[in-house]
Amino acid sequence: MFEIERIVRAALEEDIGLGDITTEVTVNAETVARAQLVAKEDFVLAGIDVAAKVFSVLDPAVAFEKLLEDGQKVRRGEVLAWIKGPARILLQGERVALNLLQRMSGIATMTAAFVAEVDGTNTFIVDTRKTVPGLRALDKYAVRMGGGRNHRIGLFDGVLIKENHVAAAGGIDIAIARARKKLPHTLKIEIETRNIDEVREALAAGADVVMLDNMTLEEMREAVTLVAGRALIEASGGVNMERVRAIAETGVDIISIGALTHSVTGADISMLFDS
Repeated sequence: MFEIERIVRAALEEDIGLGDITTEVTVNAETVARAQLVAKEDFVLAGIDVAAKVFSVLDPAVAFEKLLEDGQKVRRGEVLAWIKGPARILLQGERVALNLLQRMSGIATMTAAFVAEVDGTNTFIVDTRKTVPGLRALDKYAVRMGGGRNHRIGLFDGVLIKENHVAAAGGIDIAIARARKKLPHTLKIEIETRNIDEVREALAAGADVVMLDNMTLEEMREAVTLVAGRALIEASGGVNMERVRAIAETGVDIISIGALTHSVTGADISMLFDS
């Protein structure tokens, strides 16, 4: 909750700055308004409590009645929430609340579509660290609301040895050996591989998770056969809706998709005042 409030306060400070000039010169301070958040298209909801937090930070007395919960499918025309309070406060919070709610719902919706596409396989969809700086907590939460799972949150909570780590260390075997020596037994070691030879090296060195980076479907199938359950296999790179089912059917355990958070289209949501 602290992280959400920090994000909300930073966003409001960025938007309002020294004051909402337009509202101050057009709306009386004593005016009370009632507004609704309305879906303009179908989507999966995420961020309704974040939207509520925007208005409570501005004025704790604002009434925010949510009608739907995060993770629910929303239909065009549905009302997500009612808001009542000083008109100036509602206007000051409108854009920030919508920006966060639209982005989070867009992420949840895209994630849900990918999850549905691999339904019936044993593969699960995860996100990446390709998030908007400062919004990672919200982006990752939205992925979960769409039925996906989170990869590591940051550099601090998981080991993922990538090609530049390998280059700097002097090789796959050296990088994994150093990591194994220094890490506690509770942490898994994941390593990025670019071809089947590197998959063999990673297995021989004792990797717990092998990432197949931008490999062909044929290479993925070969890697799955080679690994034979000795490590988890993650496919990454070039994943889109047209290809994700075929990737899952190669037998990989995990598919990571940066587009869930770096190329999302926000859900269409409006805040409308009662006339």
